[in-house]
Amino acid sequence: MQDADSLKPGFMIIHGNRLDDLRELAVSWMQRYPLAPLENEVVLVHSNGIAQWLKLALAEDPDNGGCGIAAALDVQLPARFLWQAYRSVLGAETTPETSPLDKAALSWRLMRLLPQLLSKTNFSSLRRFLQEDDDQRKRYQLSERLADLFDQYQVYRADWLEDWAAGRDQLKHIKGGVKPLDPDNLWQAELWREVLADVGEGALEQSRAGVHKRFIAHLREAGQAPKGLPRRVVVFGISSMPAQVLEALAMLSSYSQVLLFVHNPCRHHWGDIVADKELLGHTYRRQPNRSVPTAANQHGQPLLAAWGKQGRDYINLLDHYDEPASYRHLFDGLNGGRIDLFNDEPPSSLLGQLQSDILELRPLAETREVWGPVDVAQDRSVRFHVVHSAQREVEVLHDQLLARFSANPELSPRDVIVMVPDINAYAPHIEAVFGQVPRYDPRYLPFTLADQGQRGRQPLLIALEHLLKLPHSRFAVSDILDLLDVPALRARFGIKEADVPILQRWIDGAGVRWGLNAQQRESLDMPAGLEQNTWRFGMRRMLLGYAAGQGPELNGIEPYDEVSGLEAALAGPLLTLLDHLEVAREDLQQPATPVLWVERLQSLLKVFFRPVGDGEELLVNQLLKLLDDWLRTCESAQFNEPLPLSVMHETWLSGIEDGGLSQRFLAGAVNFCTLMPMRAIPFKVVCLLGMNDGDYPRQQSPVDFDLMRNDYRPGDRSRREDDRYLLLEALLSAREQLYVSWVGRNIRDNSERVPSVLIGQLRDHLSSGWRLAQPGKLLRALTQEHPLQPFSAAYFADKPGPDGLFTYSHEWREVHDSPDQQPSENLLPALALDTPLTLGQLAGFVRDPVGAFFQQRLKVNFDNDELTSRDDETFQLDGLENWQHQDRLSQALKRWVEEDYQPEGAGAELDLQLQRLQREGKLPLGGFGTLSASALAEPLPDMLERYHVQLQAWPEVEEGQTAATIAAHESAPGLSDWLGGIRRNAQGERAYLQLDSKKLCNDDSWRWHNLVRPWVRHLALQLSEPGCTSILVSLNGDVVFRPMAPQEAQTQLKSLLEAWVAGMREPLPIACKSAFAWLEEAKEGGEDSDSASEKARETFEGGYMRSGEADSSFALRRAYADFDQLCASGHFTSWAKRLYGGLFNHLSSSRAGSDQ
Repeated sequence: MQDADSLKPGFMIIHGNRLDDLRELAVSWMQRYPLAPLENEVVLVHSNGIAQWLKLALAEDPDNGGCGIAAALDVQLPARFLWQAYRSVLGAETTPETSPLDKAALSWRLMRLLPQLLSKTNFSSLRRFLQEDDDQRKRYQLSERLADLFDQYQVYRADWLEDWAAGRDQLKHIKGGVKPLDPDNLWQAELWREVLADVGEGALEQSRAGVHKRFIAHLREAGQAPKGLPRRVVVFGISSMPAQVLEALAMLSSYSQVLLFVHNPCRHHWGDIVADKELLGHTYRRQPNRSVPTAANQHGQPLLAAWGKQGRDYINLLDHYDEPASYRHLFDGLNGGRIDLFNDEPPSSLLGQLQSDILELRPLAETREVWGPVDVAQDRSVRFHVVHSAQREVEVLHDQLLARFSANPELSPRDVIVMVPDINAYAPHIEAVFGQVPRYDPRYLPFTLADQGQRGRQPLLIALEHLLKLPHSRFAVSDILDLLDVPALRARFGIKEADVPILQRWIDGAGVRWGLNAQQRESLDMPAGLEQNTWRFGMRRMLLGYAAGQGPELNGIEPYDEVSGLEAALAGPLLTLLDHLEVAREDLQQPATPVLWVERLQSLLKVFFRPVGDGEELLVNQLLKLLDDWLRTCESAQFNEPLPLSVMHETWLSGIEDGGLSQRFLAGAVNFCTLMPMRAIPFKVVCLLGMNDGDYPRQQSPVDFDLMRNDYRPGDRSRREDDRYLLLEALLSAREQLYVSWVGRNIRDNSERVPSVLIGQLRDHLSSGWRLAQPGKLLRALTQEHPLQPFSAAYFADKPGPDGLFTYSHEWREVHDSPDQQPSENLLPALALDTPLTLGQLAGFVRDPVGAFFQQRLKVNFDNDELTSRDDETFQLDGLENWQHQDRLSQALKRWVEEDYQPEGAGAELDLQLQRLQREGKLPLGGFGTLSASALAEPLPDMLERYHVQLQAWPEVEEGQTAATIAAHESAPGLSDWLGGIRRNAQGERAYLQLDSKKLCNDDSWRWHNLVRPWVRHLALQLSEPGCTSILVSLNGDVVFRPMAPQEAQTQLKSLLEAWVAGMREPLPIACKSAFAWLEEAKEGGEDSDSASEKARETFEGGYMRSGEADSSFALRRAYADFDQLCASGHFTSWAKRLYGGLFNHLSSSRAGSDQ
């Protein structure tokens, strides 16, 4: 251990092609030259991944080369550290905590200044852009872009800003040339001068560029080390830094020890393998030129030439400050005295050979000579996978990782990193595939997602976004129910999760659709006075229902009596929530100054949310801190103008996505993350997903007024160059395997889609430099194409090959392994019943045999229960609503007809019931409601009159009920039910009279499917003497079933019960409407004919502008996809006769239907 005082200042640069070796040396250096006990180790990194990886090495056991603990570490981003260093050297009095020309403060200063400058001549282009900007959104976006641009100028083009401040409208070139500023861009120089004038005297000195200049000058003249500087600064894992930052670190090294650990992919000087020939004249102090013929040197290593521009420029910049002789001796006791840690291990795989080529700067010709053929059966270090979608990419990855863990017990999930261009696009797929496997399953792989955006993912933030859109909200039912799904909001209003379905039922029942009240609807350009179906309308109905129960209407409000008992207390919190939403809506739509906005938004958080758990507590505190920081920024920029909600919304919530160094990473699981610069942490397996053409390198067009885009200098950042160098780093950080996948097939037509141009370059390079040991092409052997579906039979074909197609989803294998059996051979056992069938069960079966099999036997209900509430008011009633309302009206008036019928009073009675429907919100608004009401009422007086006539013909009501019973026997269950409501006429004949609001007949035919249930009841009525007539009074006519002999009725019922037994063992190949269509066409003879089959087919499958029977029944579609499948067993006709022949023959042989 050296004495703490022996830390010598200096600028030491250690190169290496493996970050592992650099990390090992960094840890050894910190061990050998430790700081004082309470002194912090300053480490500069550019990503949280590198920081965490370095901490893990420091915390490693001393026996394994670590320090045993990672403590007293001050891990920072370079820019933040440098500003602290500036303040330490120059003094806090002359250098503020944040520069008034920093991006955040500058954007609000520009928001204030821009309107004042637009009248000036040079600002005509901005004036045109900012026309029609009522909500200030354009001005805000422009201010942000300009602030970002000036921030970059301060770091990368400080000389330009200095010239502009001095009134010289010119651009200096790196080579020393000067050119005047284009007339179209003169506004930039003038705007910069205006900004400086607005900040006040000494503004330029307070900019990052000005402070940097003063810092350099001060350190040059300082006689002794300024106070407050760290004695050692370690810069680790950074592959690109601006020249300004490097200059500052170099000057700092006069008084501090600065160690730069540089990830250098190549041991030789490699600046001359690329197009920028001006670099060729530079004699390098560090890396020697590789002694090869000039022709080879012009081309060098193709991938390094194509992808390495950013790293090459950075290493070139470093060389200006590098004096190896001054510090090489300090490393004598460490690492064999080497400061160039280039690895010399001979490669054993294709991936290793590729990395070695880059290290040794081998041209292609030399690559072909040095390396032997590739045996893909033994060498699995590089693999490409082609799939049809992002979902399939992740499914294939899961299987491929399981295979790798299975083949190599030493490989663990923490050794795998999966990088994608945009983690937010892949997160749902990753959660769906990796998250669906339970922990106890051997296929479970622990995984962690880094870099995810919180907006659109955190429930509290989603709810907050919704609240910030209240001024433009329709207040639809689904919007409010979505808010109630957020735990923090429910907790604030005291609503439990189990209460939400109850509230949903009440809201739907009370007729709420959208809108707070008539006034709020009016603000959305609706006519005045439309209160029906609003929240106020629904809440009044609920509260009156609670107070009065099933009472009469009060002031035009119809009570909704479902709100009762202890549950009724839930209406209170719902009403409170709606009141708060109304207040928030009023507040948010008014523009306000920053101070007022902060008060409003703090109140919004307090009123609507009570955080549940530490995560939400942290999020709310983060949101509050963002508001405080923004207010301070506005104060420093002297911005105090009223802002609209649209600007405030984006300003506030965009800050939540600004990540620092705190994100979780390297958590002992498979790491999923975004491809980000300086994340070249070594992993045994590196997987790159989403390498699609157009998605990577990522597109980011520079703004038109960015003057740096046509004036490149070494050290400049470019998203495109970042992505190229990032892929090079990913390639070099893979220790054992590189896995690449992309969507290479169109999911619709299977056409080929090319991968990213960078992956194309990699594949071309492999194809040119290596050959296959076996006959065939190398790329084909390295690439696996996958089927469209994860359950494809190809995965279970067990084809030979080094990789082949396989899946660990054994659930799919069971599907393919099951032998093809005819459904008839695979019947379920007969359904044993403890009690006899009821008439309802039997009639339901006869009406829909296939649906009854799913419902009664399998307990599967395919009804499309709408879980989402209806947000829109109706303009026209659909068929179901029409029937429901007519049925309700006819049942409401039935007793009136039976007890107090007056033909002339029918209209008045109907109007009363229709008004009640309107008050309940069941009918459309305005004129549409009047039209719907008249359409509902039109056929009812005639039906009620016919019902009255039948009542007169059958005046006497039979007391009590009659039992309808059939005993069970071996082949069929029993039937038992009670029948009542039978009437008698003067002759003592019996009849069952039913008022049915359905349409039972047309002008020339019956609606058979509506007659099936009454027919089964009619058969049951015949079991007791004497026979009974069934009279069905319907909307468009009366239907009469004549009495039958008890024996005949019993025989038909027994046949139906036996059919029920068969129908509970398999879905019977029959459909009600199609069967009657066949029976009608086949006529009385019942012989099958082509015309009858075609008629049945048309009814089942539908035709032009007409939906088929299968379209309206999910159960039918599930069992029989088309009519051919329905008829495949050959039993369609026999079941048609057996189930429906009795009804068909009964009505066909009689003229007992009267068309009215």
